[in-house]
Amino acid sequence: MRYVYDVTITPQEDGSYLVRFPQIPEAITDGDTVEEAREQAVDALVAALGGYIEFGRPLPQPGSRPDAIAIPPLQAAKLALYATMKAGRVSNTELARQLGVTENAVRRLLDLDHRSHFDQVTRALALLGRRVILDVEAA
Repeated sequence: MRYVYDVTITPQEDGSYLVRFPQIPEAITDGDTVEEAREQAVDALVAALGGYIEFGRPLPQPGSRPDAIAIPPLQAAKLALYATMKAGRVSNTELARQLGVTENAVRRLLDLDHRSHFDQVTRALALLGRRVILDVEAA
């Protein structure tokens, strides 16, 4: 799954730019310039999607517009791990057992703000029958 989300950037009366996401109404931010608004958009997305994980909600479907905002690779892998666990009804405890780690370690793998090692997340995904393929495209 690609973790990219459609964005709308709207000029405001005060000269700033408001950022919203049709698929993720909880993610709202702004910036003084369009460039700053797009930079802030990533942080807003990561924070909102972290809330989806925290409350056990299904992740929103990705966007399709060319200007969609992409989630950084580590966080995208963590979202894929969460979605795979949810779809397979794999608990944190069960994945911890399979990985040979504590349940707390699995919680950190799912924490979008924690600086996990990418290979730890890909190892967990591999145990669940998934692999990560990194795609690079023009910005």
